[in-house]
Parts: sequence; C-alpha cells; structure tokens
Amino acid sequence: MTFVHQNGVKALDGVSLTIEKHELVGIVGENGAGKTTLVRHINGLLRPTSGSVLIDGADARGTSVAKLSRKIGIAFQNPDHQLFSESVEHEITFALKNFGFDDALIEQRLNWALDFFGLKEYHKSSPLILSGGEKKRLTLASILAWDPEVVVLDEPTVGQDAIQKAKLLEIARTLHSAGKTIIIVSHDVEFLWSLQPRLVVMKRGRVVEDGPCAVVMQERELLEDARVSQPQLVALYESLSRRPASPFQDVSQALSWVSGERR
Repeated sequence: MTFVHQNGVKALDGVSLTIEKHELVGIVGENGAGKTTLVRHINGLLRPTSGSVLIDGADARGTSVAKLSRKIGIAFQNPDHQLFSESVEHEITFALKNFGFDDALIEQRLNWALDFFGLKEYHKSSPLILSGGEKKRLTLASILAWDPEVVVLDEPTVGQDAIQKAKLLEIARTLHSAGKTIIIVSHDVEFLWSLQPRLVVMKRGRVVEDGPCAVVMQERELLEDARVSQPQLVALYESLSRRPASPFQDVSQALSWVSGERR
C-alpha cells in the first residue's frame, strides 16, 4: 500500500507486510521512515491512498475505527495526542464503559491498571499534571485494561526508567505468551533485543528487511543505512575474536562467556 499526506509527502511507498495472529513484531527505522504511519493504518486511523489493509481477511475500509479499536489497541508515541479525560480514573474506564463491560469488571480492571502502572495516587487527578513518563504509562494502562487481541505500542519506553522498562518487558512477554499479537515501534534496540521479536526495518516509507531479530541485528551495513543502532550485546559479540555460534541473548550470558575466555 501507499499513503500520501495532504501536503503531498509520500509516507508509505509500496509497503507489503503480513503479520500473523500471535506474532511478536518489532518495527525499527529512522525518524520519518513511516513506522508510525504504518501502524496507524492497522485500526483505521489512517486509510491508504492506494492498496488495502486487511484485518482477518476483511478490508479495513469497511469497518469503523470504533469497531477495529475493540480488537486493536494502539498506545500512541505522544500520549498528549491520546489523553482527553478529566481524571486518570476516567481515562482508564472510558473505553471499558463504551465497550459495555459490567461495573464489577470495570472496577477490577481499573484497580489492576492503577496498581500495576504506579498511578494509584493520581486516580482523581487530571492527566495534564502527570509527567511525560506517567502519561505514557496511563496510555498503556488505558489500552491494556480492555484486553484487545492486538496491542500496538509506539515508542513505549520513551520517558521510562529501568524499573518501568522491566515492567514493559514483562507485559509484552506475558501478553505474547497469552496469545496476543504484539507490534512494537521503537528506537530502543536494547529493549527489542531482550524480546527477540520478528524485526521489520523501514527506510523512506519502505520495508527494507524483515526477519528474526538475532539475524537482522547482525546486518551491520543495512542497519547503518537505515540509521538503526546495533544492540550493545551484538556489538560486543562481533568484537570478539573467538565467540559462540550466535549473539549473546542477555548480559549474564555475555559475562559467562567472557569470564570463561579469561580463564
């Protein structure tokens, strides 16, 4: 498909991509590569200039954004583009009420979201008083509270400290193991490396590579051309004169190998 903005800028140029149910997919690329534009087509927020978007085999043009959103939850890169309610509590419960959840389940989901994302003390406060990282967590809480089949996270780690990043890793892994389809747009290659998703690399509105994270992250020239950094563990792996058959998956694995080499 192709998408051209009203100002004539072509944001997507002949993209062809299939994401299967239950997949974990990461999308990387420089600013302006078309990553956010691409994922906003998934729930109908944008409609292609040419080509089509199929959800479960049906053309998304024939389905409303509201109906697609029940199945596909997107947490925007900029939370200020998503938050609108008068309080944190109302922000989380808005979609739940609109989707017809009963009161008991709404209360249960609300309490889980407030506790898990560290927002309980702000539940009566306006989202406007939150920090950037807290706003980001609120958008994630609002999406995950209604338990969509497909979860799209656009730059989820921006503004998050190490503890919150660890929670996001836990969320992504838990949702994926529960059978959800997870799509993550991110510049945070360290975060993606920990998840080992199928990795899609974009450049100038096109998909230039698509494959297992462990394989794609070793294609140094391609990554440099797309302005994507290698994860530190991959760079360490490639710097060793003697190394294992595949890159280190985590720090403990790297330490074990390096310690063994020194002995």
